[in-house]
Amino acid sequence: MHTVLVILGGLVLMAVIYGVALWRGASLRGAFPLFAVLWAATAAINLWVGVAHAGYGLAEELPIFAVVFGVPCFVAWLLARRSA
Repeated sequence: MHTVLVILGGLVLMAVIYGVALWRGASLRGAFPLFAVLWAATAAINLWVGVAHAGYGLAEELPIFAVVFGVPCFVAWLLARRSA
């Protein structure tokens, strides 16, 4: 359940960043790198918490990191790519 909530958090972050970009008249393609960097840092913090505090091994957490980072990033990339 935690993984789903973190992914939803990434989608919310994407919506906020893309919303601000559109409000300011910027392109989604220009906003995508900002989202990707912020989300990579957030997903890395989530990975660290899983390893350092939740007691999971790095090998257990890396596939979760890939999903947590990859799903919102892929959706953001698709939206940015489709925008003109």
